[in-house]
Amino acid sequence: MSFLNEEYRDRGIKKWAGFYLSEHTATQEKLSGERTKVNQQKRQMNQGEIEITINESIVKNKSVAIQLENVDQNGLYYDDVVGHIVGGDELGIFINDTKVDFDEIRNIQFVTLKKWNNIDGDV
Repeated sequence: MSFLNEEYRDRGIKKWAGFYLSEHTATQEKLSGERTKVNQQKRQMNQGEIEITINESIVKNKSVAIQLENVDQNGLYYDDVVGHIVGGDELGIFINDTKVDFDEIRNIQFVTLKKWNNIDGDV
């Protein structure tokens, strides 16, 4: 294509790079980082260990992180279900608003959640 008797070469996608906002690039970087994140397999706990941890969490109002038996199509574990146990029934427990069946629990551990007003570590 000629443009004023000079050869014009379209830069393709490069010309649009300046239109991305910082929020867009930050989100893209976060998503690509999540794709490369691998959750390691945790130790399989027996039913007694799981019950003891659940009971202590309820009595002492401690937050827990639960690794489920479920894996994705690549055989990788999903992110842990994290939060306080707020209730339960004969089949499982509720972590915040997520139902976790007892037979889905692979590992359960106590965790310390950061407070919203102390995310940066300021005191």
